[in-house]
Amino acid sequence: MKRSLPALALLVLLPACSLLPRVGPDYQQPALKTAPAWQSPLPHEGSLGALSDWWRQLDDPLLSTLIDAAQHESASLAQARARIVQARSAAVGAGVAGLPTLDASLAAKRAAFTFGSPTTFQTTRQAGLMANWEIDLFGGIARDQEGAEARLAATQARWHEARVSVAAETANAYLQLRYQERRVAQAEADAASRAETARLTSALGRAGFSAPAQVALATAGAADGASTLTELRAERDRQIKALVALTALDEADLRRQLTTASGRFPRPARFVVDALPAQLLAQRPDVAAAERDLAAASAAIGRAAAARYPRLSLAGSITPLRLNTDGNRMSATTWSIGPTLSMPLFDGGRISANVDAARADYAAAEAAYRQKAREAVSEVEQALVRLDAAAAREASVQQAATDYRTAFLATEASQRAGFATLIELEVTRRTLLAADTNLAAWQQEQVAAWIALYRAVGGGWPPSGTPPDTPIAPQAALAGEAR
Repeated sequence: MKRSLPALALLVLLPACSLLPRVGPDYQQPALKTAPAWQSPLPHEGSLGALSDWWRQLDDPLLSTLIDAAQHESASLAQARARIVQARSAAVGAGVAGLPTLDASLAAKRAAFTFGSPTTFQTTRQAGLMANWEIDLFGGIARDQEGAEARLAATQARWHEARVSVAAETANAYLQLRYQERRVAQAEADAASRAETARLTSALGRAGFSAPAQVALATAGAADGASTLTELRAERDRQIKALVALTALDEADLRRQLTTASGRFPRPARFVVDALPAQLLAQRPDVAAAERDLAAASAAIGRAAAARYPRLSLAGSITPLRLNTDGNRMSATTWSIGPTLSMPLFDGGRISANVDAARADYAAAEAAYRQKAREAVSEVEQALVRLDAAAAREASVQQAATDYRTAFLATEASQRAGFATLIELEVTRRTLLAADTNLAAWQQEQVAAWIALYRAVGGGWPPSGTPPDTPIAPQAALAGEAR
């Protein structure tokens, strides 16, 4: 009983060790300097809460299909998911570092030996239990746990950032394709109009009513229109192949689906950015990831500083041994238990250098966090400016398209009545096609501005959002398996 008293006293005193203060700074999220309100005009209708399912509100089922396929195939999402698994493993390891560990071992061997006499055979059987427990006297292990949890949260936020980025990239590629389809349709009409003008001018030239220069100019215009049409068709086909690369969908099947609404743009679902800049930052996964990186850097300072102080661990083992030598049996059991206290006496300044490095990492992480927050506010402001500019242009672009169409219809009526020539009609038609091209470019810019704003406000990511437990893997690796 007397021999057990020191061990019992140690076990009683261990809980008191948790009363010692943790070394290193206790992390507090830095305050960010942001404008009290947005400096750009705000869009109207809708709400930020509807962003979580925003893509399905654009009245374009094919776009939702493309985004789902792209996210399923994205290498960046797969890499982000792998980093989550790695960070979760590190967090589990850090979480159990302050708990007792228990290991077991079993060994058996057969040996034969002789010393000038008959051979002797010996069988050895041994088992062992080994326990170890490092007492977190100054909070170094706890700081490790804080850092691991912060890094896990950062990787989860970056998974959401990658998801939003892939969705926006796919939507912009799809939007560009629809714009190219509109351009191709307009170029086809323009090329046909130029060819008709060239035919009429050539006929007038042969009859002596048109100068050779006019004939050559009309023929050159027709050739230019045909060349532009060929180039736009190639750009459209390249855009289709870019979508195939993003989504891994079958190209022939994708082309069939695209024909159902050729040249039609998605209709953006409007939403309001009514939160203050500082409040909106919480909805940005990249800003949240940068803030968690800062928390991990703060915890690393405490972990480095804890190396200056004593470390206490409690270790114990018990090892039963069984020997059988030519039928003669022997047994023995050894055990040990006791604390170990260690502390650095001289390290040449290594620990101080590690602390300084950790503080420098924290300063860099803080600068990165503040810069990320400024970039987030700037991206929202820029998206708002784009939306405001698109809204300001709407009336003039629509008016121009309407007036050019009116002029074309009037010229067409005059031509039928004999007051205008076919050449004048084709010139007016090309002017109308140019106005339609400007209208298509404006419509593309309007939708692109909403996509930019969607991405800038975090894509509907909630601050407490976590990715699904099931990893997203390439379809090729999941052939025949349930998604």
